Amino acid sequence: MDKSIYLAGGCFWGVEHFFSRVNGIQSTTVGYANGLTNTTNYKLIKDTNHVETVKLTYDSNKISLEFLLKMYYLLIDPTSLNKQGNDIGTQYRVGIYYVDENDIEKIQNSIDELQRVCLEKVIIEVKPLNNFVAGEEYHQQYLNKNVDGYCHIGLDIMKLAPLFHDPSKLFFSKDIKTLKLQLDDLQFEVTQNAKTEKPFDNKFDSHFKKGIYIDITSGKPLFSSSDKYNSGCGWPAFSKPIDTLEITELVDNTLSRTRTEVKTKSSNSHLGHVFEDGPDGGLRYCINSASLQFIPFELMVILGYGEFQSLT
Repeated sequence: MDKSIYLAGGCFWGVEHFFSRVNGIQSTTVGYANGLTNTTNYKLIKDTNHVETVKLTYDSNKISLEFLLKMYYLLIDPTSLNKQGNDIGTQYRVGIYYVDENDIEKIQNSIDELQRVCLEKVIIEVKPLNNFVAGEEYHQQYLNKNVDGYCHIGLDIMKLAPLFHDPSKLFFSKDIKTLKLQLDDLQFEVTQNAKTEKPFDNKFDSHFKKGIYIDITSGKPLFSSSDKYNSGCGWPAFSKPIDTLEITELVDNTLSRTRTEVKTKSSNSHLGHVFEDGPDGGLRYCINSASLQFIPFELMVILGYGEFQSLT
């Protein structure tokens, strides 16, 4: 179900660009909110007391408001009055403006949780949306049109946007119709129809960053970076899974020789195969990249995988 929330976090160019790349965000519109008048423009917002704001329309089946706000807090200094980055003035105040009264409790609980980890007072304005004036066309998707344009949000945070997946929306079994909507063609064919992706030409074969690999269809943790190694086979190889109980083994006679297929217990998704030629006489879990989603170490806590950090 599509819902909307309006977020003010300093210059709206960066806030809009970040959220436009987050899974579950349906559309973004920059504009001016909660001023003294129902009309304004970029040159007048200081006089009309509007604040640069981004309207986010999001799919609540893919991302929750609570998780969306956690990402918002990464973009702002919630204790700074009328100043974000190099931008100073009331038009750059931080605020959350809601249109659904059912969101009030969720927003307040989120603010309270934020306050518990902030040394200074959180001064995010929380109010119902009073008015919203869409910004001029040249402001819409500004950083897509001007790749070297000003942005107060750090590049390190901006690069993480596509990696954010709400864990509360991952840990459940999805029906085929939902999977077709959420997965690309290769991911669907690999996980649901046991297709094998091309060797060496896949996302995680030569990927060795610190973190964990999860089931792309359910979000369940499957493999740790500490158990990944370069086997030379052309696909991601792991010496063992995080939890053997999450792995199901089946006899596979589809080729001229018998192999052992591995699938996920929770979602019954095809992962790849396991062989007895791993390191030190152990196992080699040969896994399709398309069946996995990688969670970087630095995002594991906020994405709900903090308990697995010690395994990486």
